[in-house]
Amino acid sequence: DSEPLREQIRKTGTKANIPKKTNSQSNNDHMDWYLYKIRHLVENMFCRLKQFRGIATRYDKLKRNYQSSVALACIFLWLPL
Repeated sequence: DSEPLREQIRKTGTKANIPKKTNSQSNNDHMDWYLYKIRHLVENMFCRLKQFRGIATRYDKLKRNYQSSVALACIFLWLPL
């Protein structure tokens, strides 16, 4: 299990929102499932953005151009086509 990682996160004063394995002796009462769901959505969005080569390799050197590319890619992914 990831107990050493949880302990290291607790030492920094943040909340570890890592679910325990299903075969673990303890339960997941410490979990904030809403926060976990939101984090999962953000992670999935980053995975989808990696499909766009220009964003993954950062072709745009200016910050505003890169942000615009990311915004366009997000719009493209969120629109039902």
